[in-house]
Amino acid sequence: MDAKQRKLVIIGAIVVGVLGLAVILYLNVRPEPPIPGVIQFPRPSRGHDNNVVFSLAQFPVPPAGGVHWDSWQNCGVYDEPVETGYAVHALEHGAVWITYHPDLSASDVARLRTYVEGDSHMLLSPYPDQPSPVVLTAWGVQMQLDGVDDGRIARFLDRYLQGPFTPEPGAACDQGVGSPIDRAVQTGGQTMP
Repeated sequence: MDAKQRKLVIIGAIVVGVLGLAVILYLNVRPEPPIPGVIQFPRPSRGHDNNVVFSLAQFPVPPAGGVHWDSWQNCGVYDEPVETGYAVHALEHGAVWITYHPDLSASDVARLRTYVEGDSHMLLSPYPDQPSPVVLTAWGVQMQLDGVDDGRIARFLDRYLQGPFTPEPGAACDQGVGSPIDRAVQTGGQTMP
């Protein structure tokens, strides 16, 4: 093989290698396809203000971020509505808040509980007057559902639990406010059910 042929072989190997690396890079950084029905909101404002008032006139319901209270809701399962200001703070920490109409059947609530129990950054509670029977909310994103038999629930959780829009990923979702019915909560050195 003469020098010219050797040079062509080397150039060919380099071109194939660069193309191979480009394909591998594309496969690793390509954007995930959108989940149908997920609404992404402009970057929510942040900050703590215990005087902020949340109302049903706000959009979205429940809020998907914004100025919130200075303590966060302990993640877990609640059978009564929680204070919105605390729950929004939990979203800032990377939680997903699953809310449901209070009249949702017990079997449907039990199905939703299976997503939340055992996960450190999941919150489940009823939310009166929300627009859909089930709503999944993370910081800056939300998806309204007609029921619990929707395969998009798992996709939403996979993508947005401690997801790409989380302002404070890894921040605590315990040692805050509230006593979830599915786990013990440490308060003042004592464990409470």
